[in-house]
Amino acid sequence: MSHPTAEHDRQLEAQLCAFNTSFAELGLRFRWDARTLYSLASIAGEHARVAAYIDAHHPHLLKAYSMEFLCEAILARKRAQAPEEWPQALPAQRSTTKEWPAMAAGAQQDWREGGLPALAGA
Repeated sequence: MSHPTAEHDRQLEAQLCAFNTSFAELGLRFRWDARTLYSLASIAGEHARVAAYIDAHHPHLLKAYSMEFLCEAILARKRAQAPEEWPQALPAQRSTTKEWPAMAAGAQQDWREGGLPALAGA
């Protein structure tokens, strides 16, 4: 039987790989790490998480693409690789996670990179 932490790490890696591969396939210059995934975990649903990330860190994309289009394009590719969703973190879980201070600090990082990406099929 797998150690719970090892299984958790594999699931985390699978989610990050699926999201980052999806971003790359779409020509988006997003790169998520564990802090990013955990910082979005308090939001219910992957669509809402991706939308919140775009709205906070890449709002310039919304001048060229609808939020619905961006989220659906990202999530269709992500789900092809990792159909399961990263579980939502409850407030009590976040406050007891030792990584939480690092995640909060990462949320203030400026993730924007200039220019509009080339989206496949856009």
